Amino acid sequence: MTFSEYLVSKNINEVSFAAQEAHTYSTWKSMFEQVHAASFTEQKKFKLNQIRRKFLLKTEK
Repeated sequence: MTFSEYLVSKNINEVSFAAQEAHTYSTWKSMFEQVHAASFTEQKKFKLNQIRRKFLLKTEK
């Protein structure tokens, strides 16, 4: 799983996230590439919710 796929699975808009919080995005991407996705989720569980609320991925119904 790539970091882009992970963000989509968590309903996070990657483009907005990368543009508005570039440092956090690059730090998270680097960390994600070094650990398992489940481990990353455990470590960033509460921050993921904050980022999701801020950069919610709009889905078509």
